[in-house]
This record gives sequence, C-alpha cells and structure tokens, in this order.
Amino acid sequence: MRWMGLNEIREKFLAFFESKGHTRLPSFPLIPIDDNSLLLINSGMAPMKKFFLGQAVPPNTRVTTCQKCIRTPDIENVGKTARHGTFFEMLGNFSFGDYFKVEATAWAWEFLTTVMEMPEDRLWVSIYEEDDEAFEIWTKNVGIPPEKIVRMGKDDNFWEIGSGPCGPCSEIYWDRGPEYGCGKPDCKVGCDCDRYMEIWNLVFSQFDGDGNGHYERLAHPNIDTGMGLERLACVMQNVGNLFEVDTVQNIMKHIREIAGVEYGKDYKTDVSLRVITDHIRSTTFMIADGVIPSNEGRGYVLRRLLRRAARHGRLLGINEPFLYKVCETVAGENATAYPELTEKLDYIQKVVQVEEERFAKTIDMGIELLTGLMDKLSANEINSGRRLSGEDAFKLYDTFGFPIDLTKEIIAEKGIEVDEDEFMRLMNDQRTRAREARLAGNVISWADDIFADLKDRHVEFTGYSKYADEGNIIALVKDGEMTDSLHAGDKGTVVLDETPFYAESGGQIGDTGILTLGDAVFHVYETKKTQTGLFLHNGEMVNGMFTSGAKVRAEIDSERRRAIMRNHTAAHLLQKALIDVLGNHVKQAGQSVDEHRVRFDFTHFSAMTAAELLRVEAIVNKMIMSAYDVCIKEMPIAEAKALGAMALFGEKYGDVVRVVNVSGESIELCGGTHVANTSRIGLFKIISESSVAAGVRRIEAATGLNVLALMGEQHDLMVKTAENLKAGSPSEIAAKSAQVMAELKERTHELETINAKIAEIRSNELFGQAKEVCGVKYICASFTGTKPEAVRAMCDRIKAEAPEMIGVISTIFDGKASIFAACGKNTIEKGMHAGKLVKAICEMVGGKGGGRPDSAQGGAAELFQIDEAFAQVPSLIEQMVKKG
Repeated sequence: MRWMGLNEIREKFLAFFESKGHTRLPSFPLIPIDDNSLLLINSGMAPMKKFFLGQAVPPNTRVTTCQKCIRTPDIENVGKTARHGTFFEMLGNFSFGDYFKVEATAWAWEFLTTVMEMPEDRLWVSIYEEDDEAFEIWTKNVGIPPEKIVRMGKDDNFWEIGSGPCGPCSEIYWDRGPEYGCGKPDCKVGCDCDRYMEIWNLVFSQFDGDGNGHYERLAHPNIDTGMGLERLACVMQNVGNLFEVDTVQNIMKHIREIAGVEYGKDYKTDVSLRVITDHIRSTTFMIADGVIPSNEGRGYVLRRLLRRAARHGRLLGINEPFLYKVCETVAGENATAYPELTEKLDYIQKVVQVEEERFAKTIDMGIELLTGLMDKLSANEINSGRRLSGEDAFKLYDTFGFPIDLTKEIIAEKGIEVDEDEFMRLMNDQRTRAREARLAGNVISWADDIFADLKDRHVEFTGYSKYADEGNIIALVKDGEMTDSLHAGDKGTVVLDETPFYAESGGQIGDTGILTLGDAVFHVYETKKTQTGLFLHNGEMVNGMFTSGAKVRAEIDSERRRAIMRNHTAAHLLQKALIDVLGNHVKQAGQSVDEHRVRFDFTHFSAMTAAELLRVEAIVNKMIMSAYDVCIKEMPIAEAKALGAMALFGEKYGDVVRVVNVSGESIELCGGTHVANTSRIGLFKIISESSVAAGVRRIEAATGLNVLALMGEQHDLMVKTAENLKAGSPSEIAAKSAQVMAELKERTHELETINAKIAEIRSNELFGQAKEVCGVKYICASFTGTKPEAVRAMCDRIKAEAPEMIGVISTIFDGKASIFAACGKNTIEKGMHAGKLVKAICEMVGGKGGGRPDSAQGGAAELFQIDEAFAQVPSLIEQMVKKG
C-alpha cells in the first residue's frame, strides 16, 4: 500500500466507478437546490434525494460523486479533538433501481484491495444482524472469512429517517493496529476504542417503511454508499487524523507561518490551529457557493465559523485580519477538483476580510465586557452556579456580534455556563418585533382567514395582455369583514374572478386604476394577493354602489403600468450588467419596482467605483438602444434551467415557469410584467449606489420619462446653485465654487488663529488657579459654548509647557459634553495616566473615554453630573500617584 495524496485518491475513486458504467457528477453546491429541509448539504446522498424519491430523473441509473459537505452540530468539539471537523468530502456511488448488493459489495472490495492495494487482513465488515443475504454475498461472492464479519443491531446497521425508502447497511472498517486498541481480549469492530475505523458505508435501500416499524419490499431497490475522503486519506497516508492529511496540513502550515507557532508542542496552540484550519476550509467553500455572512440561517453558520476562527487567531497572537490570506492556500490545495475556488478567490478573500475587519472593531470591547462579567461571577461566592445571564449573552450578540456559541466557548474555559433559555427568549422577542414590523399595515395578514371559503376559487389574471377587462365580484370586504355591498364613501376590498390588475409580488408593485359599473366607480389604490391566489383590489367607493355578484369593468392606470414595466425590464438588464462588470458572484438579494424607480439589491462586498457604475449604466443603455425583443414563454422548469435561466434563491417555482428572455443576454424566471422591446425603456440612469447590509449593495435607478424629470430637477438645482454662488450661469459653478472654497479656507485659518490666542489667554488664567495634591499640580475647568477644538488646544499647551501639571477641562457645545485631560511629563513619571483619569471621570457621568498617558478625551451623557465628577479629581490623582 503506497502513500497517496488526497487529490489523487479522489480521482482514483471517481475514475474507478466511471469504469463501472457510472456517470461522474460534479459536487453539488453547499446550498441545497430546491430543498428547504436543509440549511447546507451535509452528506453525499442529500443532493440525490430527488432521484431516490422519484422527483427528478437522474442522468444515469449509475452515478458517482465526491460531494463537499458541512456539518456543525459538534462545532464546540472542533479543535478540542483531532477527529472533529465541520467540512469534509464524501465519496459515493449510487444506483437508482439498477445494481444492488452483489455489485456494490464486489466493487467496494475491488476498489479498496486492488486499486488502493489495502491489505485484506486489515479490513473488517459489519452487517445488519438480520441481513443474511448480505452475509452470504460477503462470504461466498467476495470471499470474506465469516469470522471477519460482525453483525450489529438496528441502531448501527439499519438506515432510515422517518417514513420512506430505507434498509440495512454494511460498513467496511480499517484495523489501525493493536497499539490503538483498548487491550481487551474481545476488542473488535464496534468497540469504543480507536483501533477499528469505519471508512465506507454501503446502504441497501430495499424497503419502504411507514415510520411505525412496518416495511414493504421495494420493487426497484437502490444503492447509496458514502466514504469520507479525508478518512481514506488518513489510511493511505498512515496518519492519525484529518489535520495530518497532506492538503489539510498545508493549510495549517500557512496559518503556523502567520502566527509563528509550531504544531504538536502545546495543547492550547494545537486547538486554535485546528479550529482555524477547519473553519477556513468550510468558509472558503461556503462563500464560493454563494453564502454570505448574516445573522440568520446559513449566513449565521458562516459568521459563527469566521468569528470563531478569528478569535482563535487572537489567541495565537494574530491581532490583524489574516484569514483572507489563508483562503489562497485552501483554493490552491483544492484547485484540481474545485477550480471555482481559484476563479472566485478575489471575491472570497474580500468577503472574509470584510467580516474579519467588522469583527475586529468590536471584539476587543466585547472581550473586555465578557472578561469583566466573568470576573464578577468568579468573585461572587454566593452565586455557586456561576451562570452568565441570557441578557448579558444577548447584549454580546446584539452589540458586539458574538455568536452565542462563541460566548459559551469562552466562558466554558472558566467553568461558567450561560442561561440559554433567557437568551433564546430575547432572540425570539427580537424576531417577533421584526416580523410584526414587516407585517404592520399589510392587508393580506388577515386576508386568508376572511377568504377561507374561497380558497379553492380560481381567479384568472389577464393583465399580461390586457389593460382592461370584465370580471364578476366574488367577494366584498369592509372594515375587515365580508359584506354584500359597498356604498359611496366606503373604503374596502373588491375580489373579482377575472382581472387585469397585477397584484404586488416578485418585487413589482401592484396596479392601480378603477372598477366601474354604469355610474358606480371604485378607485383601486393598491392590488395585493392572498396565499391562495385571490387578487385583492383595495380602495374606495367614490360613486354609486357595488353588490356581490355584479359584473364590473376593471381598467388599470395604463400609463403607470407602462412606467412600471420599463423599470422591471430594466431591473433584468441591470442584473446582467452587474454580473458582466463585477463577476458571477452577483445574485439578486431583493427588488422593488414601481412607476418611479427601480431598486435592486445584490450581493457584493464593496462599494462600486464611479467607473464601475458608468460601465453598468452604459451596458444597460446599449441593450436598450439595441432594441432587443423581450420574449416571454412558459416552459417546464427543467427546460428553463437548461437555457441558463436565473432564479431568485428561496422562491418556490412550479413545474411550469414563466421565462423572460432578452435576446439571450438576460434570461430569468419571472412572473412580472415587461415591455415588449427594450427600446421602449427609453433611457436608464443610476441615481445612487449604497450599502443595505453586510455583503449586500443597493442600486436605485430611473428609466424613461423619469430620467427626463430627473435631468430637469438637476438642471433646476444647478441654476439655483449658480444664483446662490452669484455665478453668471451653471457653466461657471465649478470655477465659482473653487473660489468660494479658497476664501472659506482662508477664513477658517484666521478663525483657528483667533481660537489659539483665546486658548492661550484662558490657559494663562487657568495656570494661576492651579491646586496641588500629593506633590502634583492640577487644574479643573468647565466651559459652555466653547468648541472642543479650543479646549483640546488648551490641554495641548498644558502638556507642552507645564511638565509638572495635570489639566482636566470640559466643554458643552451644541448640547454635547466633551471631557479632555492632559498630563505633563513629570506627572506621568509619578504614575499619572490621562487615559485612565478620563475613563474614570466619564464612568461617573454615564459616558466613555480613554486615551494615552499624556492626552485623552471622552464624552458625558449626564451633563449636570460633571461638576460632581470633577470634585473627585483630587482623590483620583492621589490614588494614581500612590500606585505609581
């Protein structure tokens, strides 16, 4: 058995099963596709569920993959042991109603013993205790000695999750040798010691279980196998754990070089190295697959991993962002199988660096707060439970970005627990408040209850091709209750069985317009939709009366609709342009389209430059001027995906979808309304680009007549600016503004000179009021209406010209209080520290402050307590001098 690198092992496995008629599929993304039951792919079989359940047709009845996986339930053990990790690759071969036990066992044995050349005498097999068929195959077909086959119970060798396909499994073990064993005479497969390591699990899905212990045999049984790539590499490289495998060890080596530490000499150092190595593997792959840090879902998993790794970097003495540098090694070590890591490396590194920098801004303050809380708990003998309150843990999460797992890990080192129940209650309260805020004012929050009797009623939307139509009133609502009629002056809701009004969805605002019946008129102010598909025309009866069952004419505001369509189609073109300019990592993260603006949120981790915005704008306008037809078709979702249609992640799509295709340039799944040709958009102008959340940017833009209106507003603004600057015309604004700025700079310089003279005069007055304590002279003074810059200048003069003096001065300016302190050179030698002095004073007045030994500043919340705090300055000086 020769040494073999991890990348070579992966290729050997996939090539072997290709030779057995299997189709090699690339690893599926870590974000599950069309599967909301998982946050992240956690097994080789997970992406195959749709094939096993008959929800999709596989490309072949025989498939082989090497699937990247993330598992985090044991995250607190990662690093503490050498066995736990959050990222791993799972080798697998699958049969969808094709071959079964005979082939699966034979090929598994052939691969291990022939291809990998593993000695047969060190391989063991386990089977389900009632699976005599598997025993016969292993002994008679494969030739395994019966004494090397171990029968195990249902907990170990029977695979099932609830109801559905399930069956017995057979596992192959590697004997690491007696030196890893427990020494017991009966030590064998199944023992809790480290001697026998499971490397391959063959699942024989031959039953359909009802979840209550009843099983029916499947007409077409399946094979699902899984073998950990890193585990197999441990065997082939004769190493003790995954962190010693070649590719993983190379990643750790990069971290060791940055930290300047060695592996294997100190337990705490080893823990941190293992945590960082594992977590940077996970995060690099997750970001490449589209996950971005956030406070919910898979984004929260990513943030936990990154921040836990960053904290362990600090434990190694790394006090600056460094994880982003290690991403390059992760990409390089996995380039052969996952070239997308190298292709997206710049983006991956940017995401990691931004998250590191964000966490670095708060980690020191958070650690300081947590350390103080732990010290109080440790000093409190009465509190024998030593428990951190959920309120404190929530503050660390909400204010300083500490995931609860990170807080638990840090305090566990001191033997302290956290009140997780209280923490979760506060988290749920926060989520509830956010959810209620989103739902506030949304009419459909009550709609589904009111219209329960109409849940099966079909409503025909005709607005894709018509701006006016007729429909029968199937329901009327007033004051949140069903009614038989609406009269002039009534505000309510009209539900029709057929309507041209588009209901708000997919980021597109709903239509407005009128419903009429003779002289009776109902103004529609907004159109919403219930979960069951009813269109709610919300508005006011301005004339006459409507009764339930009547047929009315429905007519939308066509000019408004055309403006909305221009913006919606422009949003599609904008996404295409952003991908062209910024890269394939750009994904839609939200959209709002009305008659005035298009607002488009997208994933990107830095502000766009002026040049990038101009390029995006130019690309969109070029597509508009190219007069591309906008082709809209309904087709099976599989056909749409084959065309490369972009779908909004998290949206549910049926078997048949609506595809909006702009000349092959932009292809998206979309249920909204669009112009027939891009030329009808007219013009496209970006108004702003800004940050919405971590890793999410927003562009607001205008189209068509709104661009002309915007240009008019800007021209009026320029004319007004020219008047205010007393420039002859807008063309002279640049020169005139430069002249005004030069004059302003000169006046500012004159003002600074005057302030300096005032500071000098006041400083001289203060010097004459100096008092003394413990051989140290000090002055305290409070001003109102004096700018902080002038007070800072006074302190600077004290520090420069009075080495034996301390100055503590406050000022209240524009309703804000600032406190400054300066310590002369001689006073510092006696133990004085301006930063500590200001911090102590600010704590007395509800503020924060600090700084260097010679100069410091802070703020105060309780303005009327400043004089009282200043009265404590002599005692504070006395304490410092005595300690010094």
